[in-house]
Amino acid sequence: MSATEGFAPYGDYQTWYRITGDLKSGKPPLIVVHGGPGCTHDYVDSYKDVAESGRAVVHYDQVGNGRSTHLPDKGGDFWTVEFFKAELHNLIDHLGIRDAYCVLGQSWGGMLGSEFAVDRPAGLKALVIANSPASLKTWVAEANRLRRALPGGVHETLLKHEEAGTTDSAEYKAATDVFNQNHVCRIVPMPAEVQRTFDAIEADPTVYYTMNGPNEFHVVGTMKEWSIEGRLGTIDVPVYLVSGRHDEATQACVTPFLEEIPDVRWTIFGASSHMPHVEERPACMAAVTAFLDEKAA
Repeated sequence: MSATEGFAPYGDYQTWYRITGDLKSGKPPLIVVHGGPGCTHDYVDSYKDVAESGRAVVHYDQVGNGRSTHLPDKGGDFWTVEFFKAELHNLIDHLGIRDAYCVLGQSWGGMLGSEFAVDRPAGLKALVIANSPASLKTWVAEANRLRRALPGGVHETLLKHEEAGTTDSAEYKAATDVFNQNHVCRIVPMPAEVQRTFDAIEADPTVYYTMNGPNEFHVVGTMKEWSIEGRLGTIDVPVYLVSGRHDEATQACVTPFLEEIPDVRWTIFGASSHMPHVEERPACMAAVTAFLDEKAA
């Protein structure tokens, strides 16, 4: 499948993107919004498989990450939901697809996608929310529940270092790896494309540390109070929820999406945690493709 790359000017910055397939195929293209905040497109690269159905797939690195402009000196007042929502609008207009497109957001990407969709943006035909919470308070509460269930004193080790402010210690990172292997990606060792994203965060943690915190469950950044609960009812396009049976985005995390969005369906992938697109790639791709072909042909 052919792919083209480019940059979309976004104010003084550049948003890197890649298009797999043909934007003029007749099917609304799918824009893949990666997680974090502060990850890269690499770990969700597998969603390019959707292009085999004849629907173009657009990946991009949000500003601050990957191949887009890095801004390591910017602080919490700069990195906001509104900044990244405007970047997504800018990319849509740059690509000339405002009339018809779909959005798939994974983890933070689904949070951003839902913030985008509640505004009823022109041209949006369908939304996929993959492995995302509707509230970070619920996310943290559920992460703590999952942590306490891990064997070998993992939770106690994590708690000790969080209280001491030593989350950069080797012991803390080793305990974090145990959580990740159970609830983030159950393929060990991580696939190369997933590892590339983790390496990229380590190389420039600006966005991740500022908005989120040092890892998936110690959320102490500017987003810690974020919630979209009570606002989801304005979404007026079909929505597909994706999660894994062992996902850190638990049933409690996704329930508000199910209760508030008017047109929504949900699939739980039984052998997956936070990355069904990697852990059960063929089944996940088939399910997302089928949804899009039904709702946004």
